[in-house]
Amino acid sequence: MSPKELPPSKNLVFGRTFSDHMLRIRWTEATGWQAPSIEPFATINLSPGATVLHYAQSLFEGMKAYRHDNGTVTMFRPDMNMKRMNTSAQRLALPAFDGNALLECIKELISLDRQWIPKEPGHSLYIRPTLIGTNGTLGVAPPSEALLFVITSPVGPYYPRGFKPVPLHGTTEYIRAAPGGTGAYKLAANYAPGVVAQKSAAKQGYAQNLWLHGPEHWLTEVGTMNLFAVIKDKDGITELITPPLDGMILPGVTRDSVLALARNHVSGVKRLEGLPDVIRVSERPINMGEIIQSSKEGRLIELFGTGTAAVVTPVDKIGYNGGDVIIPTGKDGMGPVSKPLWTELVGIQTGDIQSDWNYVVAQ
Repeated sequence: MSPKELPPSKNLVFGRTFSDHMLRIRWTEATGWQAPSIEPFATINLSPGATVLHYAQSLFEGMKAYRHDNGTVTMFRPDMNMKRMNTSAQRLALPAFDGNALLECIKELISLDRQWIPKEPGHSLYIRPTLIGTNGTLGVAPPSEALLFVITSPVGPYYPRGFKPVPLHGTTEYIRAAPGGTGAYKLAANYAPGVVAQKSAAKQGYAQNLWLHGPEHWLTEVGTMNLFAVIKDKDGITELITPPLDGMILPGVTRDSVLALARNHVSGVKRLEGLPDVIRVSERPINMGEIIQSSKEGRLIELFGTGTAAVVTPVDKIGYNGGDVIIPTGKDGMGPVSKPLWTELVGIQTGDIQSDWNYVVAQ
């Protein structure tokens, strides 16, 4: 009954301000899912023995709601987030759920708090669905109680003053994921171990980690983002490369969207202005040896990360084995392939470009 006041958009810091309400859905092994409830944003009471606190039985998703110029509110491809969230739940032995039903609940939450979606261009409402084990009994086992909750947070553009390419530290002393592990799932336990590596990279003057794997130093991900490299082959054909979904790579929604847009361009379904007429789209392994060789030969065009928060993050150098590999960037900080892909993606998300990827929340 006492709604908060939306702070000035210029003061928004990612994840610091939350809207008035949250969604809670409880589950028990005995009764299954209970009735969903939209309640005032508040703390969660947990037993000190809750399995989420001891065994990291926790997963989450990240989505955004956008307000279009005509007032329509949409989410971008949320069905993919629901599918991935259920896949993550299966990996942790947490309860599965009906993704379409959860989307309807999230739709009600956003509609209720739609005034929390900033009106300024480039702004959005970040949506964080989370599922945790809550039973207060020690012992590593499937949880007998769980809580699914959703909170939202107004956010500004990731690059309010234009694109700023980031330097990466080619990390060899830590790994993000390993074959047969949990790298392909959006689990809370995947993120905490990366903080030390991030601090180490920052001390060396780099913004993020470039996660490398194995003695060949295969490229996997950039910080918490998927990775793309653009290289010209020796015949002059541009190749857009991203590591394959081999169990170590998170199947990102933005990653999938970039691949789909690029393939539609190649096939002629929808040509994107600015993209090379001929481009090869590859999901294949790539290692630092290939990056260095293509850089020496002048065939390395660009490298960038993709994710929900920033959409596209260009890279200007990689610190590796005591030196820096310089990555070309354009005048505006982006490269010739990432720029038209980013333009198309943002156009869809903001409603300037019509697409069935937009899920209508409210009109």
